[in-house]
Amino acid sequence: MNGPKLIWAALFAAYMMAACTHKAHPHGMPPGQAKKISGSKSAKPFAPGQQKKNY
Repeated sequence: MNGPKLIWAALFAAYMMAACTHKAHPHGMPPGQAKKISGSKSAKPFAPGQQKKNY
């Protein structure tokens, strides 16, 4: 009887740890990394607040 409870407790703990992950940049890579990959001299075009809206 103690075995199934232990398995469920372990699964629940693993689920709770997996659910609490934090992503620092949810929209992809940081602007500085995108700048490095593209070879640009400025990270401004890659920053989310600096991109123009295309309507």
